[in-house]
Amino acid sequence: MLESLLAGDDEASVMALTTLRSGATYWVVDRAQPANVHAGVFKHRLQRMRMHGLEPLGLERAVQLLSELGQPVRTGMIDSADRTWTTLLFITEDGSALVACAGWPLPLIARKPPL
Repeated sequence: MLESLLAGDDEASVMALTTLRSGATYWVVDRAQPANVHAGVFKHRLQRMRMHGLEPLGLERAVQLLSELGQPVRTGMIDSADRTWTTLLFITEDGSALVACAGWPLPLIARKPPL
């Protein structure tokens, strides 16, 4: 079902789908929260990432879409099997549509295999 939500042609969705099909782990929370709360949090995180020289795929667009949405969203994550990439998902409350997604490389410290 998650694969069908990632049918977009934007770079972040394409990367997320490729990662998912390569054996990634993923999760989606059951509880939805107001989209504008996520927009505020991730606007700040985007600024911090940029200060450190990282330009995440699709995060600026995700913040804009969440700011305009006005409805609760559920969040999720896709982590690549090799632990080099992560994707953040924003899904409608009923789980029927992807609102936005964003992705970025994981820092080296996060790439260690789980115990």
